[in-house]
Amino acid sequence: MSHADIRVGDIGTVFRLTIVNELEETINISAATTTEIRFEKPDKSTVDKAAAFATDGSDGEIEYVTISGDLDMSGKWRIQAYIVTPVGEWRSEIETFWVQENL
Repeated sequence: MSHADIRVGDIGTVFRLTIVNELEETINISAATTTEIRFEKPDKSTVDKAAAFATDGSDGEIEYVTISGDLDMSGKWRIQAYIVTPVGEWRSEIETFWVQENL
């Protein structure tokens, strides 16, 4: 995930995360029954968003596209994917990104 210029109030920003195993190999998550992305805001509150497969899930990627009200404060955010399949549960690495203020 790389987002160089995210602003408070942005709509349509795509957050894409990949689920990998301990060997850094992509996990096929096409049978997932739960696909979520947890956002941790600068004030440490969290919100879970339902995510969709970026393609068909075989590449281990899910994504969420922001809507109005999602990016509601500036500062350092953290993000992590959560997946449930018939054979297990996985979480992605925790990544960080910055949301910038507007004039």
